[in-house]
Formats: sequence, structure tokens, C-alpha cells
Amino acid sequence: MKKILFALTFFVTNSGFAQQNLNVAGLSINFGQGINYSDSIQLILLFTVLTLAPAFIILCTSFTRIIVVLAFMRQAIGTQNMPPNQLLLGFALFLSIFVMMPTGTKIYNQSIKPYTEKRIDMNGALTVLEGSLREFMGKHVRKNDIKLFYDVTSENLPQTIDDVPIHYLIPAFIISELKTAFQIGFLLYIPFLILDMVIASVLMAMGMMMLPPILVSLPFKILLFVLVDGWQLVTGSLLKSFN
Repeated sequence: MKKILFALTFFVTNSGFAQQNLNVAGLSINFGQGINYSDSIQLILLFTVLTLAPAFIILCTSFTRIIVVLAFMRQAIGTQNMPPNQLLLGFALFLSIFVMMPTGTKIYNQSIKPYTEKRIDMNGALTVLEGSLREFMGKHVRKNDIKLFYDVTSENLPQTIDDVPIHYLIPAFIISELKTAFQIGFLLYIPFLILDMVIASVLMAMGMMMLPPILVSLPFKILLFVLVDGWQLVTGSLLKSFN
């Protein structure tokens, strides 16, 4: 114990010498001297936008419709967790990138690139970004969904979609995308439902009522999906639905 105390005392007394011979990186904090509060507020707003970026990617792009349709497709086939969630999310993400590429290119050329080159300020960059997203959402949102929020707030419906505030447009766009995705999912269910009914009827006619029909119909549904090249058909229908 005495040896440990002696070693600690020696270290403390010689710490000044160690600091003179070692170049240790330090941190300097300046309070109230030379701070540009406008830049600080812009930096906070930038980090706020980056924090909300995943929500914008999911809700303000084509991602919502694509992932819902793919989930319906997997459930209609009856394969449960095959393909796995990670694969469906990755596939939906890259399909969304493909669909949103024109909008993303416009945002980069007119918003991100001029901002990094100091040609426009953050307000101008965010205005261009909002305008590009509004242009995409305006093509796929339904007027009845926009009217819903104006009916709730008892406000007058604007003449053009450009006059709709962004906090009205985003939830209306989400509802429209969900409705479209469920319509596509319903159409995907029909052929597999017919196949399940045929298999169930055949099993009942053979007196095999204790055998679950889904257990027998699953290989036939997978075979049917492969023979018609189902993934290509679903992907093509999804991409064409955004035109």
C-alpha cells in the first residue's frame, strides 16, 4: 500500500514535467468571444434537418408505397419471413432511389451544390429542397386527401396545390400512398387466394380435411410466382405506377 501511495505521489509531482515533454491534444472552449449566433442557429437547424432525414426519406418519397406493396406480396405468397425484412427494406430503398433520382438530381444541382459553393444560403437551399419534394408529392397526392385536412381545420381550400402548406401536403401524400399501396396489394392477393380456394376444395373432395390447405398450396404458389416471373411483374408495376 505504501508503494502505491508513493507511486501516485511521484506521478502527481512530476505531471508538469510530463506535460512539457508530451504534446497532448487539448480542447479550447470560448464563451461569448467571437461567436456568430446566426451561424450557430443555422448549424442547429442543419442538424435538425439531418435528424429528420430518415422520416423524410420514408414518408415524403416513393418508399412508403414500395415497402407496403412488397410486404403484401410476401404475405400473399405465404412465405412469412422469406424474403427477410432486411432484404425487403434494402430492395425498397434502392427502388426508391431509382424513382426519386430525377428529384434527387434536381435537389443536388439547385440546392446542395450551390450551398456548398457558398452561392446561396441555407434558407435558399431549404426552399429549393422543399419545392422539389412538393413537385413530386403534388403529382401523386389526391385532392380528397388534401380536402380532409382543410375540412378538419375549417379553412378554405386553395385554388392550386402550390398554395397548400407543407404540413398539409405531407400527411395527405402519406394517406394517398397508403391507399394506392393497399389497392395494389388487394390485386396481388386475388390469384393466390383463388389458388388457396382450389387447393382447399380438392383436399375436401379427397376427404383430407385434417391437412391444412396452406401447407399444400404454398409450393404451388411459389411455383406459380416463379413461372410468371413475379418479381419482375411486381417491380415493373410499382415503377410504372409513379409515371
